[in-house]
Amino acid sequence: MLDDEAIVLTGHGSRRERSNEQVRELAAGLEARLGFPTDAGFIELAEPSIGEAIESFVPSVSDVTVIPLSLFAASHVKADVPLVVNEARAKHGVRIHNGRHLGVHPAIVELLDERAEAVETALSVDRADDDVLVVLCARGSSDPDSNGDVHKLARLLYEGREFLDSEAAFIGVTEPLLEDALHTVSKRRPDAVVVLPYMLGDGVLTQRIRERTAEFDEEYPYAAAGCGDPLGTDDRLLDVLVDRFEEARSGDVSMSCDTCKYRVEMDGFESEAGGARALLRAITHQAAHADRSNVDSEPHVHDAPEKHVAVCTNRTCAGQGSVTVLERLRQAVKSRNIDARITRTSCLDHCGEGPNVAVYPDGVWYGSVSPADIDRLADSLAENRIVSELVDQTL
Repeated sequence: MLDDEAIVLTGHGSRRERSNEQVRELAAGLEARLGFPTDAGFIELAEPSIGEAIESFVPSVSDVTVIPLSLFAASHVKADVPLVVNEARAKHGVRIHNGRHLGVHPAIVELLDERAEAVETALSVDRADDDVLVVLCARGSSDPDSNGDVHKLARLLYEGREFLDSEAAFIGVTEPLLEDALHTVSKRRPDAVVVLPYMLGDGVLTQRIRERTAEFDEEYPYAAAGCGDPLGTDDRLLDVLVDRFEEARSGDVSMSCDTCKYRVEMDGFESEAGGARALLRAITHQAAHADRSNVDSEPHVHDAPEKHVAVCTNRTCAGQGSVTVLERLRQAVKSRNIDARITRTSCLDHCGEGPNVAVYPDGVWYGSVSPADIDRLADSLAENRIVSELVDQTL
């Protein structure tokens, strides 16, 4: 009987090797901390895959613990990683424990507080004497449970720390977007605004957060604004990972199933409830990334879509139902297999005429689009024509 244990730290995977190295660096740190051999495995875009990392340990260990290096529990943590773990359990004669994501943890709150202090020092302000407001900015997810954790962390960061207030914001996918949140907090007339990117690595999204912060700093001269650094590979992340390892090994892993859109019907996400749907999506996703040796076959490496459709989800349009328009248009395009990307956008400066939808490269802007118009709009994309009665303007 084998006695040894091993750990697979699972990262998302990136075409930026620096991001993959960050996962490997934390894996090495976790190995040094716990004394068990630890390797990195990736969901997509990098090698080895999670399954390959598990298999590399099989000949020499009796237990493998898989820990997702994910800030929140969205589809990758809830569906993709468990699928690989269950397949490995069926294939190999070893015990495989599935841990949970980093999530909300005191060590992360402490790390965020330190990042905020560094920005305060750079701005020459002190929350004890000045009105300092902190904005925690995450990537944003289509999973409401994941987005809810951002708000919880923002609140925990506020508690007992002398900030004027704290806000949660997102750089994409959901609301409030960072620029809207900054506009809102400006009304409090703080002395300083500290923006903290809630991300592990430093990449495109963190740079976008810095740009939005700099724009706010220029637009609102009465409030000094600065942007902090992402979490990186700080040792406090290892404290969290050690806790997640111990939970997994003791069988004490708990997920927030009561607010999981895959398990319960939630307003706006009714069509996603049911574990079978999540499993099917995970199987499809896994198959799409099966061949990691051929970059040309990588599903995230592709030409620009034929059409790019931007749906305004800013305040006024959102109040007129643009979020429903966005989601139904995405479903209609997918069901028709149309080569189009449907994304959110902030204000198109046609407030009151929405929901507003812009189609490129056609340069056609539609106004007053309702859910009842979605089928016609999707068909027009497929047939390369316009819906004339909805046209607000052409560029």
